[in-house]
Amino acid sequence: MEHTYYRDTRIEVDLDAIEHNITQFRRILPVETKILAAVKADAYGHGAVTVSLAAISAGASHLGVAFVDEGIQLREAQIRAPVLVFGYIPPHAIEAALSFNLTFTVFDLNHVRQIEQVAQRLRKTAKVHLKVDTGMGRLGIAPSEVISFINQVNNLKWVELEGIYTHFATADDENSDYFDHQLHLFEEILQQLDELGIEIPLRHAANSAGALRMKQKWCNLVRIGISMYGFQDVSNPDVKLKRALSLKSSITQLKCLPKGSGISYGKTYTTSTDEWIATIPIGYGDGLPRHLSNKGTALVGGTRVPIVGRVCMDQVMLRVNKAMPVAVHDEVVWIGKQGAEEITADEIAEQIDTIHYEIVTRLGSRVPRLYFQNGQLVSTRNALHSEEGNKR
Repeated sequence: MEHTYYRDTRIEVDLDAIEHNITQFRRILPVETKILAAVKADAYGHGAVTVSLAAISAGASHLGVAFVDEGIQLREAQIRAPVLVFGYIPPHAIEAALSFNLTFTVFDLNHVRQIEQVAQRLRKTAKVHLKVDTGMGRLGIAPSEVISFINQVNNLKWVELEGIYTHFATADDENSDYFDHQLHLFEEILQQLDELGIEIPLRHAANSAGALRMKQKWCNLVRIGISMYGFQDVSNPDVKLKRALSLKSSITQLKCLPKGSGISYGKTYTTSTDEWIATIPIGYGDGLPRHLSNKGTALVGGTRVPIVGRVCMDQVMLRVNKAMPVAVHDEVVWIGKQGAEEITADEIAEQIDTIHYEIVTRLGSRVPRLYFQNGQLVSTRNALHSEEGNKR
């Protein structure tokens, strides 16, 4: 049965943009440097499986997820590239991780021994990456513990230390002092490993922002996350990214309400004159922030029009006087371009005092994803239907 969607609200993902952005990084990185595409949180709201395939096609060699279930989703889609789980894999998930050939992040010897026990029982070698906390204060061991940790792990038969990595806390800040401090700590560790003759195949520190600003002196893998989707937090004249995601809907009802009419819950907006009000089938249940009530905007007919009243769970109202004439079924753009105008996730984030990461990752699974390549719709994904399919 063909996979379909019936909502007028949808997310459109430009797979050419995903591939372009990976290619941009490929151009500035040394030939030997591998690219890990971060596809956690459903590829930042874009769709993990389809984005993973596009990233691999463009040159990414590895994928990164937050937890085991995300990795299993990729494996069940027949994706065979190495998948690193960034987060802690609890004891009850170790067997599943091994069964699906996922790579572990480790930072605790007791945890590594648990992995060894399960791996031995399954007769299956566990690949692990050691996480070093150089200043993020999140997961990871202290730099002073690295050598002892590695020596103990290397004595285990069923655990293979494939990688070592750290994560920058301030890679996107203009002031690079703390970034430089973390980088220096990590490079000291890598240099010490070289001096001791300890070989670890994969060494990585840079996220998107880090890859845009640092020279790959000691590392041979970078983790490209938000920039793969077209967001550039650090300026680099050699990298030109393209936004991959648009959020669109359409008008379901249009009516002219007289002066004094209340709009939406709580009557937080009242018409000041005769006003054309359009109702749109999208709401906070889809990830449109409720904080945009009475201050967000959308594009209709290439014109910016304001949200009026509170954003509801499934619907929202726009005052479209400036865009008239418009009609039912006309396109509404929440994120993306229409005519000469554009609304970005960055702009929305600034309006509600958050970051663009949150804007795109909060977009709900009930919104269908439409995938385009060479300007043509090539596939859709509707989480409310049970099977993957093709065009609408």
